[in-house]
Amino acid sequence: MQTHQFDAIIVGAGGAGLMAALYASKGGAKVAVVSKLYPTRSHTGAALGGIGAALGNLDEDKPLWHAYDTVKGGDYLADQNAAKVLAENAVDAVIELEHMGLPFDRTPEGRISQRRFGGHTSNFGEKAVRRACHAADRTGHMILQTLYQQCIKNDVKFFVEFHVVDVAMNQGHCVGCVAIELGTGEFHVFHAKATLFATGGWGRVWQITSNAHSLTGDGAAAVYRRGVPMQDMEFFQFHPTGLYGLGVLLTEGIRGEGGILLNRHGERFMEKYAPSIKDLASRDVVSRSIYMEVRAGNGIGGKDYVHLDIRPQTVNRYLAEAGETRRVDEAFVARVLAETLDVCRTYAGVDPLTEPMPIQPTAHYAMGGIPTNVDAEVVIDENWTVLPGMYAAGECACVSCHGANRLGTNSLVDLIVFGRRGGMKIAEYVKGADFIPLPANPTGESEAELKRIRSSKGKTRPYQLRQDMQKMMMAKVGVFREGKALAEAVDDVKALRERYRTDLTIDDQGYKFNTDLMEAWELGCLLDLAEATAVSALNRTESRGGHSREDYQERDDEKWLVHTLVTLKSDKAYADNSATLEINTNKKVDMSLAAEDPRFVPKPRVY
Repeated sequence: MQTHQFDAIIVGAGGAGLMAALYASKGGAKVAVVSKLYPTRSHTGAALGGIGAALGNLDEDKPLWHAYDTVKGGDYLADQNAAKVLAENAVDAVIELEHMGLPFDRTPEGRISQRRFGGHTSNFGEKAVRRACHAADRTGHMILQTLYQQCIKNDVKFFVEFHVVDVAMNQGHCVGCVAIELGTGEFHVFHAKATLFATGGWGRVWQITSNAHSLTGDGAAAVYRRGVPMQDMEFFQFHPTGLYGLGVLLTEGIRGEGGILLNRHGERFMEKYAPSIKDLASRDVVSRSIYMEVRAGNGIGGKDYVHLDIRPQTVNRYLAEAGETRRVDEAFVARVLAETLDVCRTYAGVDPLTEPMPIQPTAHYAMGGIPTNVDAEVVIDENWTVLPGMYAAGECACVSCHGANRLGTNSLVDLIVFGRRGGMKIAEYVKGADFIPLPANPTGESEAELKRIRSSKGKTRPYQLRQDMQKMMMAKVGVFREGKALAEAVDDVKALRERYRTDLTIDDQGYKFNTDLMEAWELGCLLDLAEATAVSALNRTESRGGHSREDYQERDDEKWLVHTLVTLKSDKAYADNSATLEINTNKKVDMSLAAEDPRFVPKPRVY
């Protein structure tokens, strides 16, 4: 075992982690980033269409309008103070990225170009607004490259291909983390005054997902196992436009540039479900609409998918019908959606310039996660009690600025805004904090768990359990949910967790780059988070945003304008099935904007 000491440890090297590392280092902290992936392979690079900021370069825009869209799009479960911070800080953060060298697309006047995105409007829902700042459809990739270069410039230390498996806690503080060096199998302890988790989501809980194989909820599961509650786990977003059969994301920017959703009859079906904003409704609305079309027998060829059409002849026809003077051609589509064309041609054998794209909803984004305040400090109860030394940002965190449904572009806004604020807060915190000693034997429990997996003599391989979990979660905890199926899902996950503990086997007994072992450990994370999701979904007896109950179809603001906190009650980091899950719904949604402006008071969503 090796021990390293830094003022701040950042777990995860995506956009949120790099932003936090950059700002903590700018503030004078000695910072290290620990990541199981090389930084530029982090999942931020898969974000395509844009980052929302009310710059007003092409249409009149205001941060307050962005905050309104965020609250409304989140079905009024978003904490309104967090939505305001998100929208106001976005403007400076995007301009700062530009000054760092991020190559945004430009208007003819040289300003940052902006495009429409679902749910983004001007003047409190009056009409669609161009708010998404973009670098073709590779915006996340450009953010990742830019921030990594800046971190290198600021002497941030990187520990790459180090897989964090536990959190070090002592004296009521987070004092660091435990990681395995993948190249050697050796344990490393990272001792710090402040530790920030930016480890992304857990879309691999579901069978059809846009998430990379690495998104297994490691950071969220590690802190969950140490008694930190998970917030709003029932809210997981299914993006409406995943490539059929694969789940690979096709950016919302396609619809922002004029793309149209069509059923088997060639009908623009979103006119039925969102007659005002149509294809640019928020993601939960569009995903449910696609499923309803499929249920009605309107899927393409009777199958469970519809078409997304960006062919110039189709787009120009609808633009003309809408009275718009703008027209698109193949050169324009090829320039602004280059990644989309490449993905469709490579993985689906479809050329979007000449034929429509087959799409279906795909598990995409966790609105829930590790509860934090607007400075990325982890909070552990309904009273917003801060856990000293622990921070979280990005998808693994729940600020909650997304509420029950995240607007497109707001994931990139979230990670740069709250990663930045977290880094600043860490720099301030470590100046006045001392190093709390590490606990005795900090690697003990994680070593024992990995030894258990390595020596298991069961009959079931990890991939078999993973497939069973993913199929079950897709069927019972997907876009549409129902109480009986959710109760079955809770029992099913418990049974899968028991098989994971008693009937597992792996083939590789080595230590160097043992992906067999680490994928089995990741499966344990997914099972823990799947259980938290199913229990939280069963408990919330209403429909809101990404959580749609067929047996409780109405939103219930009187009872459910609250956050869900689910806590794993166990004395052991790696709990068996005797551990209990405790649900707390006493944390009220912040309604500070509604207290000043009646337009922020919850009302039925109309598109």
